[in-house]
Formats: sequence, C-alpha cells, structure tokens
Amino acid sequence: MTRAPRRDLLAGLTVAIVALPLALGFGVASGLGAEAGLATAVVAGALAAVFGGSNLQVSGPTGAMTVVLVPIVAEYGPGGVLTVGLLAGGLLIVLALLRAGRSMRYVPAPVVEGFTFGIACVIALQQIPNALGVAAPEGDKVLVVAWRAVEEFASDPNWTALAITLGVAGLMLAGARLRPGVPSSVVAVVAATLAAQVFHLDGATPIGALPAGLPAPSLGFLDLSAVGSLLAPAVAVAALAALESLLSATVADGMTTGQKHDPDRELFGQGIANLAAPLFGGVPATAAIARTAVNVRTGAGSRLAALTHAGVLAVIVFAAAPLVSRIPLAALAGVLLATAVRMVEVGALRAMARATRSDAVVLVLTAVATLVLDLVLAVVIGLAVAGALALRAVAAEARVDRVDPYDDSVPDLPGSATYDNGTVPDLPGSATYGKSATGRTNSPTYNTEGGGRERTDAAGQVVAYRIEGPLFFAGAHRSLLELGEISGVRVVILRMCRVTTVDATGALALKDTVHRLNGRGIVVLASGIRPGQRRALESVGALELLRREGREYATASEAFGGARERLATVGVGPARDGREASVAPAAEEAAR
Repeated sequence: MTRAPRRDLLAGLTVAIVALPLALGFGVASGLGAEAGLATAVVAGALAAVFGGSNLQVSGPTGAMTVVLVPIVAEYGPGGVLTVGLLAGGLLIVLALLRAGRSMRYVPAPVVEGFTFGIACVIALQQIPNALGVAAPEGDKVLVVAWRAVEEFASDPNWTALAITLGVAGLMLAGARLRPGVPSSVVAVVAATLAAQVFHLDGATPIGALPAGLPAPSLGFLDLSAVGSLLAPAVAVAALAALESLLSATVADGMTTGQKHDPDRELFGQGIANLAAPLFGGVPATAAIARTAVNVRTGAGSRLAALTHAGVLAVIVFAAAPLVSRIPLAALAGVLLATAVRMVEVGALRAMARATRSDAVVLVLTAVATLVLDLVLAVVIGLAVAGALALRAVAAEARVDRVDPYDDSVPDLPGSATYDNGTVPDLPGSATYGKSATGRTNSPTYNTEGGGRERTDAAGQVVAYRIEGPLFFAGAHRSLLELGEISGVRVVILRMCRVTTVDATGALALKDTVHRLNGRGIVVLASGIRPGQRRALESVGALELLRREGREYATASEAFGGARERLATVGVGPARDGREASVAPAAEEAAR
C-alpha cells in the first residue's frame, strides 16, 4: 500500500488525535449524540479510505453536514437522519456511475468561498447554547435558536460553561499560531476535562455515558412509508457530500506533488461510506478538508494513514469510552468555535471581493443564503447568479462594427492570418471611417489610387459589417438591433468570420435582420460562415435565406464581387461588359 508505512502510521495517529474532539462535537451538534459522531468517524472513515478516489482523503462527520442535519433531526427525528444518510449514499453511487464527478470542477471560486464562510458562521451560531451552558431551545433556524439561548443565558448566566468554551477556543487558536505541530485541540479538551473533574464544576455539563463499542449493524430505523418525504433532504445531503468531498480532494492534490484524485471513484467511495454508516448509528459523512490537510502536512502518502485514523478512533471507542464521556459539552463547543474561525480564509475572501464586482456579489449572496436559508439552496443560488453574470459578461463581448467592404486583408476563413489587436489594417484603396460603431459611422473617404475607381463608383451603395463574438440568446437581439435599421444603401455585407458561436436565438435574430433589410430593398450578403455554425443557421432557415441568389460567400472579396454584380444590374458601378454607370443622385446623397 505504501513504501513508507511508518510515516503513514504516524500521520494517521496525528489525524485521529485531531479528529476525536471534532467527531464528538459534530455528533453532539447534529442532535444524535457523541456516539454517532464516533461511529461515523470509524465506519465512514475506513470505507471511504478504501473505496474513495484519493489516497490522502480523511472522511467523517463535518460541520457543513451538521448544519444540514439539524433541521432534519428537528422534523424527522434520529431515524429520519439515518434514513437520509442511507438514501444519500445510494444517490452518490448513482452520481459516480453517471460519471458526474468531473462536473464539480465548474463550481466558481466565489461560490465556494461564500459557502465556506456561511458554514463557518452557522457552525459558530450552533455552539452558542452549549457555550453558554443552556439547554438548546426549540427551533430549526440557527439565528432564532442562538438568540433564544442568549436570552436564557441573560436570565440565568452560566459563567463556568462560557469560561471553558472561551478558554478552549483561545488555546486552540493560540496553539495553531504559536505551536502548529502540537494537537492543541486535544490539549485544550484534556485540560478542560481535568479542571471540571478536579474542581467539581457544576456548570460544566459532561457528554454523558457512551457505549463501549459500536452497535450491531441494523436497519431498524428504516421506515419505508417515510422514504418519499425524505428524498428531498437526501438529495441535499448527497449534493453537499459530493461538493465538499471533491473540493477537499482538490485541495489535497494542490498540497502535494504526484497525487491526483479520481472524482468519480471518490463519489463512489463516499456513497459506500454513507450506505454503511447509518447501519451503525452514524450520521451522513463527507471528506473533511481540515483533517485531510493535517494528514497531508504530517507526511501521509497513501490510504494507510486514513485507515490508521479510523483504527485509532475505534480503539478509543472500545477502550476509553468512560473517559471520553466526562468531557464537558462546553469544551466541545470551544473546539467547534475555533474550527469555525479557522475555516474562514480572510485573504481569500478579500481577494474574491476585490477581483470583480460580479465575484463580490456572488460571494456575499452565497454567504448570506447559507446563513439564512439552507446550504444546498445557497449553492444553487450562487451558481445561478454566477452563471447569469457570466452570460452577461460574455454577451457584452459581442459587437458589430462597420468595416471597409473592400478590404480582404483579414481572412474570412480561419487559418490564413491573425491580428492580435483585432483591427483591420489600413491599406491603399481602403476606406477610413470616422467612428466604428454600428449604424453610427461617418461616411467613408476612399483612397482612389491604384484602381480605386470601381470603389468610388460603389461608394455609399455597399457597406460591410463584421460581427464578432457570440451570437446567442443573451445578446443576439441587442447586437443586431441597429443593424436592422440601416438605410440609404443597396448592399450590406455581413462578415461573420469572427463569430465564435451561434445558437437558435442568434440564428433567428440574424434571419429577422436579413428579412427587415430585404423588406427595404437592401440585398444582404454573408461571408466567412464557419462550418460549426451552419447547423443552427440551417435549422431556422437563416442559411437558406442567405443562400438565395448566391448571397453566401467564402471570403469578403467574393462577397464584394457579388455586390458589384448586383449594383451593375441596377445601373450602379461597372457593368460586366466594361461600361460604367454613375451613382444615382439619391445614392450620392445617402453616401454623404
């Protein structure tokens, strides 16, 4: 399994020491008790290590999952939570079989950071009842429960519990900064427990009796009649487990060299772990970023480290349950408060807020939704807003510029030449425009040296527009709006070589523009349509409309040749037999 088993064993032992108070705390916070957290850490931790897609991942109960489980416990009871975990495990396996793991990489960074910050706030608020030494008030809204706990504390303060909580949290935060190699959470919890026992602190309520071992696997909690109502919470739990596990695996890859996780196998491993954990009374599990980071930093190189972590916790369950049962709940609240503080990456939040206004909006909105609503809905809102803002930014890249119809120096078909600045170079005989904006350019002034007489004859009768960027639903109508209002010319050439994509909405908008121009007697020619864009144009009939009478050309020069032929048929420009026709007075006026 590994070439350095000693390092993996040491890393696993270290992670187990760090994970013990977290497993106890998250078990208590979930509403199922400390024993549920330990069972989850042992069973899910071992199975996810074996079947998961990362060699370095450590799984177990997490703060994010606890946030989701609290309202489920309030509504459906402990049995409902176990059923949700079982269903979520099945859903994760389905996602793995559908190879959905790779899609998680598209979650924007502001959504992840806002989500993490919101979770940290919720975890901190959940600890207020235990931190203040009061019974947890009724309710499933964390802000309401926290406020009621503060009111109860104000009427009958428990300064012992508050002192223990602040002491443990302060020691953990100071230890992480001054002595990062020391497991400060264990030191703080042991110190708080000894103080409570030695000084007989009545205000330090302990965890209570724990079973000396894991319960026998059972499906006694399963109520088939309630499965339908629990499906929606199960989807939320599965989505959160997938998101947090794949994010943790990505973080682990970034902390090492030569390690790369398999996202679909990771989903499968988490599915197996969540199928098994409820059988032993465990809560739904996911990979834990903090414990995974500790695993990597202490030298883990294989799955043996995560297995060792689960084995050490199993020994504690069987051999040290009486000692663990004496740990004050306020001490665990301090552990989770410090964990919540350490979850917040101030630098990352500042960077996201300063990046762009859109990133700042997504960050704040996701964080607020996580705190006020539920976690999965917050992610959905964040993704929806991020997607809408991204579409808006992409649509803003679309533009329609008036260009010299006679200049073919920029090719209409890819592969010939490129210009980094995106401009059409000025060449002898080309037109110079006072302003390059759709429908608002000044009349062109032509250089007639070197055979420019044909261009002078056609001046004002032929105009060309280059369409750039995406022609799709988010901005097609806006981009082509002014183009449909062109008047005073006989031929419009649409240069489409720089159109990046076309969808049905864009194709319909283009077809409508061509119809409007044709209705005013203006011939529309197109050049440079890419092969990949023809399907959308053909599906709505736009390509057929452009192909009539040879209105589609491969290059701009061919399109201009077709324009001259059409002008010749109405007495403008050089005829095919070499005779010349003059520009009509009305056309001359329009050209001005």
